Amino acid sequence: MTDPFKDIRPYNNDEIRPVLDSLLANAEFIRSIAGFSYPRLFKLAPSLLCWVARRKLTAQLQNVNDVKSMQDIIALYMDKMIERTTTSLTHSGLEGLSRDRSYLFISNHRDIAMDPAFVNYMLYHAGFDTLYIAIGDNLLKREFVSDLMRLNKSFIVKRSLKGRELLKSSKQLSEYIHHCIATHCNVWIAQREGRAKDGIDKTETALLKMLALAPRPKPLAEALRALHIIPVSISYEFDACDALKGSELYQKKELGSYQKDEQSDIKSIVTGMVGFKGHVHVAFGQELVLDTDDDEAIAKMVDKQIIHNYRMHATNVLAVEQLRTLQPNLVPALSDEGLTVLESFVVDAGVKGQFESRMAAMDANIRRYVLQMYANPFFSRYAQPADSLTDV
Repeated sequence: MTDPFKDIRPYNNDEIRPVLDSLLANAEFIRSIAGFSYPRLFKLAPSLLCWVARRKLTAQLQNVNDVKSMQDIIALYMDKMIERTTTSLTHSGLEGLSRDRSYLFISNHRDIAMDPAFVNYMLYHAGFDTLYIAIGDNLLKREFVSDLMRLNKSFIVKRSLKGRELLKSSKQLSEYIHHCIATHCNVWIAQREGRAKDGIDKTETALLKMLALAPRPKPLAEALRALHIIPVSISYEFDACDALKGSELYQKKELGSYQKDEQSDIKSIVTGMVGFKGHVHVAFGQELVLDTDDDEAIAKMVDKQIIHNYRMHATNVLAVEQLRTLQPNLVPALSDEGLTVLESFVVDAGVKGQFESRMAAMDANIRRYVLQMYANPFFSRYAQPADSLTDV
């Protein structure tokens, strides 16, 4: 039988070993790993460190022959990364998930690689099946990057297509996600295309329409109910890419455009992985109960859970307080609950010092945008209904 999803799906067990062997023979991949692992020494002895990197990887991967053993190796790297870059990692809502049901987790999107990685990590250690992860083809410009993602149960979202080809691809994607849920596989997808660099978490209705393409001609609510949608809210005390995001927002707003180069996404991925994050919280919401076919109403249902379950950190509160002092025109009218939270929130002195030092080290042109990025989750929850969120 033909495989209708072969060009987008993750690699199957029988494909893992051949792909790994191909990667170990790929000079570009080995150079990337060596440069990432030994950034200073690599400039002095690239050939030697490529040899070291290939030898080390070969030893680590010698017994990997299927998806599970591949993910066991990745879990070890995740443990090291969490130990080095976070002060704590917490979760909520896992007790509400059923082990007899598969879910589509629709998440807010702050970090390219770490958002699904943290959700996956929580599920993995709680004994749930790990995720099939949606990743845009704009991040897969190099073949070895695509191979790496597909080794880790990632499937491809073709964003670069237009017109009829885009519709055909969207239908294939929808069919694949429904296939995953129907065959008891959990799936992760972001609530929007691209990260919410301004800190405003908002679900795109285009995503919901795509998810409903496969089981046509069913109504929207019926099609989405089959996916058992769980909104997920991920909050980072410190956004490792905050300065990069602030710079992009500044250039778009003040200079009229932002020119992304070939290394921009890779830089964001690496910075998100190795940068300091502080306290990270992953909040699993409740399965959506859908009784309407209005896509905007359904999007608001997802947003409501993500915003309500977002764990407020001291950095969010500190950003609000700085904006109230420095640029009060950027702060919407807050509800009584929001004012109470500001007055009663206990800010750790160490975190305050880290945050203030981080802001002081940034170019003054981008600092405003970074403060708004940290403050907007607070405004999303606590702004009075009549006030709109800060536009950055």
